[in-house]
Amino acid sequence: DISAEMLETANAAIAREGFSGKVKLARGDATDFDAKALFGVEHFDRVFVSYSLSMIPGWEKTVTAALAVLAPGGSLHVVDFGQQEGLPHWFRTMLRGWLRKFHVEPRASLRDVLESESERADATFRFRTLYRDYAWLGVIKIAI
Repeated sequence: DISAEMLETANAAIAREGFSGKVKLARGDATDFDAKALFGVEHFDRVFVSYSLSMIPGWEKTVTAALAVLAPGGSLHVVDFGQQEGLPHWFRTMLRGWLRKFHVEPRASLRDVLESESERADATFRFRTLYRDYAWLGVIKIAI
């Protein structure tokens, strides 16, 4: 995470759950991710991006950076806010207003970007909406 406060919160949760020493956290920019510098490895089998693309300026670079550190056969899993089209209008309006207060903007082009990046990487792509379009889930799997 780029936020020191988020890392402190995560560290406290890790300690509380008894995982200290088993999980490594690092401060970094998801749009310019350097696995070697942060974790001493070139590639990962899985990369998870959960409810963060909606808060990252230049979020498309995060998708590109995540794919770049995947090992052959690895996969990128993205879950974030959808467009809430299946929710009542009044609730969608209220939710969007609340999210804006925290600088969260659901990315209308998320599916298109993930699909385009998967094609560029010659990878498979799966996508589905969750909870009446409250959330979107995309998985890109790199060929072996």
